[in-house]
Amino acid sequence: MTQTQTSVAAEDNLGRPAGANHGDAAYWARVRRIANAAPPLSDLQRARIRAAFHQPTDHKEQAA
Repeated sequence: MTQTQTSVAAEDNLGRPAGANHGDAAYWARVRRIANAAPPLSDLQRARIRAAFHQPTDHKEQAA
């Protein structure tokens, strides 16, 4: 396979249709519809997400 063949797929690694543009209004409308249809996060889920993003950037400092 060539690079062109392997890079064109049904979806890219973020779930966007192949060739979708970040500025594509239809794409973002679809993202909003999916997000709005999802159930709300529980407090435990929010806490886990918060903890994941508030980890020290240098894990060696944390271990010391």
